[in-house]
Amino acid sequence: MADPIAPKAEDVNETATGAQETTAPAAPQQPDPLAEAQREATDFKDKLLRTLAEMENLRKRTAREITDARLYGVAGFAREVLAVADNMHRALQAIDPELREHGDAKVKALVEGVELTERELLKALEKHGVRKFSPEGEKFDPNVHQAMYEVPDAEVPPGHVAHVVQAGYMLGERVLRPAMVGVAKAAPKPSQNDNPPN
Repeated sequence: MADPIAPKAEDVNETATGAQETTAPAAPQQPDPLAEAQREATDFKDKLLRTLAEMENLRKRTAREITDARLYGVAGFAREVLAVADNMHRALQAIDPELREHGDAKVKALVEGVELTERELLKALEKHGVRKFSPEGEKFDPNVHQAMYEVPDAEVPPGHVAHVVQAGYMLGERVLRPAMVGVAKAAPKPSQNDNPPN
C-alpha cells in the first residue's frame, strides 16, 4: 500500500531539476568587442588631442623664450656699458662752454672726439635694442622713473619731472635702468600770517 505522505518520484525529479536551475551560476555576459574598441579609440583620440595641444603650447613658449633671449640677453652687458656712457656724458658736461668755443685746436679736437665716441656708443646700444630716454617735463611714473628729491617749481606742474639727474634706458619694452629725476611739488600756499597788516 502506498504511503500517502511520501512524494511521488516524478515530483522529486521536478523539484531537484528546478533547484539545479536556480542554483546554477549564470554564464558571464561577454563584452561587446565593438563597444570596447570604440571606447579605446575615444580614449586614444583624447590623449592624442591633449598631446598635440601640449606640444603646440611648448612650441609657442619656446619661440617666446628664444625671442626674449635674443632681445634681453644683452641686458647684463648693456648695464655695464651704461656706466661708460654716463661717464662720457659727465665729462662732456664738465667742459666749460667758453673753453669749447675759445680753446685751442687740441682741446676742440679732444672734445669732438669724446662727443663722437659717445654718439657711436649710443648708436651701438640702439642697434641692440637699448635706447636712452630723458623724461624732463613728463608726468612722474614710478615704473620708469626713480624719484631722487622733490623741488618746488612754478614752471612744471606738480607730480611732473622737473630735473633729470641721470637719463634712463629701455631695452625693448623693459626698463633697463630707470631715469633718476627730481619731481616738482606744489609751491606752498601763502599763509594768512604772511600778509602784512594794513
